[in-house]
Amino acid sequence: MESNFTNDQNYKYQEAKKKVNAIKGFYGNAMAYCIVIPVLAYINYRTTDFPWAIFPALGWGFGLLINGFCAYGYSPLFGKNWEERKIKEFMQES
Repeated sequence: MESNFTNDQNYKYQEAKKKVNAIKGFYGNAMAYCIVIPVLAYINYRTTDFPWAIFPALGWGFGLLINGFCAYGYSPLFGKNWEERKIKEFMQES
């Protein structure tokens, strides 16, 4: 019984650690976005009339959005707890 409890705690700890690392990565990515995109916009403003800075802003912004969804566990495609349900389903088949 003790071993089962310890394994459950270890699993929860590992899952929590993964979530914290994902959120930390998201914040790092967001901070870099907030620094780099204005620099690119400034360079764009000072060098040419064509608004090329919009392309990296939109591309990186879309990636940042997806990264945020993943970090906070929001999945509009698969629904809430989809991964968890699939894991349980496959474990029961075995």
